[in-house]
Amino acid sequence: MAEDLRSKNYFDDRATREMAKHLASPRRTLKENLACACRILAMTGQEAGLAGQISARSERAGAYWTLRFGLGFDEATPDDFIEVDGDLNTLTGSGMPNPATRFHLWVYEARPDVQSIVHTHSPWASALAAARQPLVIAQMDMTPLHEDCAFLAEWPGVPIADDEGVIISRALGSKRAIILAHHGYLTAGTTTQEATYLSVYLERAARMQIRAQAAFGPLTPVDDTLAREAHDYLLKPSIVNSTFDYWCRQAEAGSAAPLAGRPRP
Repeated sequence: MAEDLRSKNYFDDRATREMAKHLASPRRTLKENLACACRILAMTGQEAGLAGQISARSERAGAYWTLRFGLGFDEATPDDFIEVDGDLNTLTGSGMPNPATRFHLWVYEARPDVQSIVHTHSPWASALAAARQPLVIAQMDMTPLHEDCAFLAEWPGVPIADDEGVIISRALGSKRAIILAHHGYLTAGTTTQEATYLSVYLERAARMQIRAQAAFGPLTPVDDTLAREAHDYLLKPSIVNSTFDYWCRQAEAGSAAPLAGRPRP
């Protein structure tokens, strides 16, 4: 029987092929994806007044789309996203951006691979930030962040100027997430779906770490080789996108405010 055992690569390849065939995502516009992402963040308890931000790189050089300032994640619709330039002037739509999105510009400039950014002051990740604690990858569901979550140990202040953008983008480096001490966190994805997926799993990982440490003390990290393997598997686009789609259906089902748009004030 032992000689009949097939390798993990065999099952990985097979699952990848089958997911590509069976897990098709609905077509959404960029603004629809951003609105879904906002609802997901609200549904998962990451609302923090007006402190949270989401953006996506625009096709126009040096510009990005973001939720107009004054709205919370839970009430965002596609019509509430505006396109702004490098000086935070509104190019498309009406309203103003959150002034703290200025540091997003520096991440986009430093990282051509990044297409979307999420930043929130979510409860559990902010607790790690308040304690100046980096993430410890100690369980399978944390592994999408393995070797992919940086840590900025010093708070540069409210990120409404250029210095904060330089500091945060340098600390992020080539990783897809960062915990910002005394502040919150940021995720940077190749898509809005990926940035959102990482955000939800980062908040869950922070919660798990705090609870486990409180009950049992210091955590034992997952083996590096196995964690890298799980990281790559759980960040397959088919898994990321299908998970995002599921969360979006959950958010739509549980919300009284429609995602299809609403009159502007």
